Amino acid sequence: MRLDKYLWAMRYFKTRSLATEALKKGKARIGDQIAKPSREVFPGDTIALRKDQVDYVIEVIGLPDSRVGAKLLNLYRTDRTPAENLELARLKQLAQNHYRERGTGRPTKKDRRALDEYAPDSVTDALIDEFIQETPKSATPLLPLTENDAL
Repeated sequence: MRLDKYLWAMRYFKTRSLATEALKKGKARIGDQIAKPSREVFPGDTIALRKDQVDYVIEVIGLPDSRVGAKLLNLYRTDRTPAENLELARLKQLAQNHYRERGTGRPTKKDRRALDEYAPDSVTDALIDEFIQETPKSATPLLPLTENDAL
């Protein structure tokens, strides 16, 4: 069975064309070699796949006839992905969802006002005040130059 078809059948990719595209970019290895989409997969092969910033390690047990249901995946492969990789992916997902709920779009005017009340422009005001305080009072102010002023 072709590698792109196997990864699609094992539900690592939604479509076979997505699997083919990822393999053309060198996202999978069989052993130590970068695998092309047309590479044949055999039971006993170990596939290292990088998808969504997670390095999956898959051992092929069997070859399905077509796409397999989620409950039957473990009949055809053994997932040897380190737990740290999966935990890191889960943490990235949580961090991304923490800021805004998915699908809420850009902040409304009411949301922006609430954010301004929480963190107003006091940061820039504080920087300006600090600059003014650091400038000596006897320093001459910067005035625009005219044609008569000599440099």
